[in-house]
Amino acid sequence: MQLHPINGYIQTIYLIEYSNKLLLLDGCSRADIPVLKEYICIKLKRKLQDLRLVVVTHMHPDHAGAAHKLREITGCKIAAAKVAGQWYSGFDGKLMHLTDILLTLWVANKMKKPRRNIYYSSQLKADYHLEDGALLPGFDDWKVIYTQGHTDRDLSLYHEITERLYVADLLVKVKTKFIPPFPIFYPNRYRESLQKVKMLKPQIIALAHGGEVQLTEEDYQSLIQLAPTTPMTHWRSVKAKLKTVLSRA
Repeated sequence: MQLHPINGYIQTIYLIEYSNKLLLLDGCSRADIPVLKEYICIKLKRKLQDLRLVVVTHMHPDHAGAAHKLREITGCKIAAAKVAGQWYSGFDGKLMHLTDILLTLWVANKMKKPRRNIYYSSQLKADYHLEDGALLPGFDDWKVIYTQGHTDRDLSLYHEITERLYVADLLVKVKTKFIPPFPIFYPNRYRESLQKVKMLKPQIIALAHGGEVQLTEEDYQSLIQLAPTTPMTHWRSVKAKLKTVLSRA
C-alpha cells in the first residue's frame, strides 16, 4: 500500500495505490477530476480503470463532487455511510447545497485558485452503504469509523497496519493550530467523535485540510474545549450576524 497525497482544488486528495488497483479516500470536487486523471495516467502510469473504489466521507462539494463523474469515467464503485435519506433533502437542502458550493468557491478564491465549475448532484447514489466498523469492499485493510458531527454521515477510514486515520473534515489545521470545522450540526456527536479518535490512538491523522499530522493530548483537549455545545450552522451564523447588525442600528 502506497499513499499519494495530491494537492486538490481546496483540499488534499489521498489516492491509495496497490499493485493491481487504486482507492480514493474521498470523493473530491468536480474541479479535481483533471488533476486525478493526470496523476494516475502520467505520474503513476496507470489506467484510469485501476480506480476501483471512491469513498464519500460526507456530501460537501470537496468530498463528494467528483464521485459520480469518476464512476462514469472509470467504472469504479462508490461507498458511503449507511445513513437513511439524503443529506441535501427538501427545499432547505437545495438551499444548503447551493450555499456549500458558494462557500467552496469563496475558499478557493481566498486560496487564489482560479474559478472552476464545481456543481454536482445533491443526491448521492452509492453502490455500498457501510456501517460503523465495516471493512471497505475490495480493500479490507481499511476500516470504516463513524465520526459524525460535522454532518450526520461523516466517516473516517483507518488503516490498522500503518496506524493511519483519514478523518476528512473532523478537524482543520490553521497555521499551527487545530480547530473544529464549520458547520457542526451535531455538537454532541462531534465531541463523541473526537473522543473516539483519541481512544483509537492513530499514529498519523490525515486531514483533508492540513495534510498528515500527529496530535498530542493537549491538541485533543484544545479541540474538545473549542467544540461548540450548540449547533453551529449556516442559518444560525446568518441569524447571529443579523442580530449584531440590528443591535448596532
